[in-house]
Amino acid sequence: MHFLNGTAAPSYDVVVVGSGAGALTAAATAARRGKTVLVLEKSALLGGTSAVSGGMLWITENHHAKAAGLHDSKEAAADYVCAVARGRGREELLDAALGHGDEMLRFAEDELGVRFIFLDNFPDYRQDLPGAVTGGRTVEPELFNQAESLGDLAAYVRTDGRLPYTMAEYEAWGAFTNFPWDELAARQASGVTAKGHALVAMLIAACQRNGVVFAVEARGQRLLTHDGRVTGVELESGEQLTANDAVVLATGGFEWDKELADSMLASRLYTMCSPPSNTGDGLKMAQRVGSMTRGTREAWWAPMSITGTMRDGEPVGSLLRFERQGPGSIMVNRHGQRFANEAQNYNDLARCLQSWDSPRNQTLNTPAHVVFDQSYLERYGILDHRAGAPTPGYLKEGATLAELAAKIEVPIEALEETVRYFNEHAIQGNDPAFGRGESAYDRYWGDGECPWPNPSLGPLQFGPFYAMEVVNGAFGTNGGIATDGRARVLDVDGAPIEGLFAAGNVTENAYAAGYPGAGATLGPIMTMGYLAGQTLGREIASGHDAARVLMGA
Repeated sequence: MHFLNGTAAPSYDVVVVGSGAGALTAAATAARRGKTVLVLEKSALLGGTSAVSGGMLWITENHHAKAAGLHDSKEAAADYVCAVARGRGREELLDAALGHGDEMLRFAEDELGVRFIFLDNFPDYRQDLPGAVTGGRTVEPELFNQAESLGDLAAYVRTDGRLPYTMAEYEAWGAFTNFPWDELAARQASGVTAKGHALVAMLIAACQRNGVVFAVEARGQRLLTHDGRVTGVELESGEQLTANDAVVLATGGFEWDKELADSMLASRLYTMCSPPSNTGDGLKMAQRVGSMTRGTREAWWAPMSITGTMRDGEPVGSLLRFERQGPGSIMVNRHGQRFANEAQNYNDLARCLQSWDSPRNQTLNTPAHVVFDQSYLERYGILDHRAGAPTPGYLKEGATLAELAAKIEVPIEALEETVRYFNEHAIQGNDPAFGRGESAYDRYWGDGECPWPNPSLGPLQFGPFYAMEVVNGAFGTNGGIATDGRARVLDVDGAPIEGLFAAGNVTENAYAAGYPGAGATLGPIMTMGYLAGQTLGREIASGHDAARVLMGA
């Protein structure tokens, strides 16, 4: 265990295990309410999965939308999330996420100093469901200079390594080929951060201002208990840390424990983009003291490619977004045919890739590939590859569609016919097969300046042609420890375990199998972290008041 600021104390009011956005929100909220707080991080870097995420928050009926005159309602939001959750969301958690989201957002801004950009036109993911809106429920972090604010702690904040830009800037600049890369490199060199990195950096700064102590390389292994109450944490090293009031578990998901993931998830994961430290530690710690578990079949699914990117010494997947949503690219299955609307949200698209077959994903639709042509590569690039550079190993290249089909082992005639039919309709701005480009979400991720009628559709016309394999991936699992609406961990009989709270991907997700919109991961995660901190703050205050009464104060 390595302390980053301060030294070990005999005890702390609250010990938080994990350092993602949910953990940091719980820690900062509790500290703001007068608690002494220790944050334990298993790896050498703070921030967890949140730090390598987009950093967005999906918050219904938020005050930014109201100020902008955008209409939303509790009823519409509830109808929408219930539909997205496929009827599997637990009402208590849904109520907590929807009812306290904006309260958390205001607290983060007003008391913690976190700054957000309001994305007024970012559509909900499922425009076909009742209660969906075309914008107003998503915010993202502002750019944040951690070098100026965190001092020595800045070196301990996890990053995804990408240059810093906001989603608002992405929208304004369009294709990666239009980005001011030199300017962004200068930003990074000066200490400026964006997205999830900026979010956790701002939360760490809030924690630091409020006296929170951080320790890294501190893997929690077992919860300490006395008379049925959780009283602290024992580390893998054998060190024991006392929590006077509570332990908050926020250790992330279990996606990197392959045996556990294979035994619980509804589908096999072939890659992840989260830190490899997410091995279900918090889930196992809670189970040892009798926690109920729920929703462990689910993950934040996403179509990804394996491109050689490494994180903490392990290969991680690259999320495919514009690569499959931009005009001029399609996805085909092992039969050389399209099988879905490529522009739909990643969570639902990934479900089309899911299989339990081994050694390769052999459903009707997999192996699957994104296919595009030379003109697409010249307009947009693909991931970090640009036209004119040597073709990277993760791309297959063919002078013709027939040559490409042979290289990716799909029927030549099928691929040629798929592209012919798609092109015929794409130049007219429609997709009769799968409706791509019809929803506001599809069009948001397209290119409004493309030369064709629909920003989501364009033909594949000019060789060479390229293909990139797509596999079922995830940002992380999102089921596990069951909590109530105040983030208190529940035992197998549904009663709170005294002294134990949890938030984040270690817990059951409020939206169950659904993914309502951009930031639907971090929105409820931070809300539950906030509720944990506030609940503990109120309990301590009432305890202190009672003590004063007994003493005659």
